[in-house]
Amino acid sequence: MSVTVFFAVLTAALLHATWNAMVKGGADKRLNMAGVVIGHTPLALLALVFVPAPAPESYPYILAGMVLHFGYQMFLLGSYKIGDLTQVYPIARGVAPLLVAGVSVVALGVELSGLELLAVITIAIGILSISLVRGADGLRNGKATGMALTTGCFIASYSLVDGMGARVSGSAVGFYAWLGLANAAIFALYMAVTTPQVLRDMPRKGAKLFWIGGGASFLAYSLVIWSFTQAPIALVTALRETSIIFALLIGVLLMGERLSLGKILSTAITLAGVVLLRAGKS
Repeated sequence: MSVTVFFAVLTAALLHATWNAMVKGGADKRLNMAGVVIGHTPLALLALVFVPAPAPESYPYILAGMVLHFGYQMFLLGSYKIGDLTQVYPIARGVAPLLVAGVSVVALGVELSGLELLAVITIAIGILSISLVRGADGLRNGKATGMALTTGCFIASYSLVDGMGARVSGSAVGFYAWLGLANAAIFALYMAVTTPQVLRDMPRKGAKLFWIGGGASFLAYSLVIWSFTQAPIALVTALRETSIIFALLIGVLLMGERLSLGKILSTAITLAGVVLLRAGKS
């Protein structure tokens, strides 16, 4: 992984943590999530003015990505309903890199060095361990844990599909612009059918999430999509999930959350994985 890709993914992780903090910090989680997802639209439309459209070979991946991203968003909203997402969500973010690495090596024939595999495993362990120090509910609540694991499967699935689709598209940003617009349309339709009040409230109550959260989310995943075309998907996915560390820092520094020894140890393990990943050469 080159230095450029390495820091591009870290920037994406910071942006990802930023919009997640905005979603978690608001009272109406459905409105917040809708604002972020539908908020992809302005930058996606702008991107299509400057980048080529994706090649037809990538259309099946766009369709599959639409389904997988929507499934991820539904389970993410479900996680908010049944417990503290900050306890169960690290399970999803930690499981995803392991699944992507396993599928990449076993099914797709991707060759990763021993140091790179160790880095992915270390990052995953660090992220998963955060769920242990966020409280007991994340592990003792079986339904919440199941939601988190399912969410992790969706994250791993859309990462693999998006990465392969971007590679055949000939235009990584164009690929995600199309995917982002399609996902925004599906999510808006879902809200219109299930919770129309969300769409009515968005111009007034959800404007901040639409413009800032949606913009941050689009830029974050555009960087990730581009990085998928430059480095192994498994390594990009693992590094991207360090967003949980940025989220903890935002929580402690800006939202008044308590910094415990457990959090420090979990962060140290995750950062050790990042160092190993940077030391490895693809």
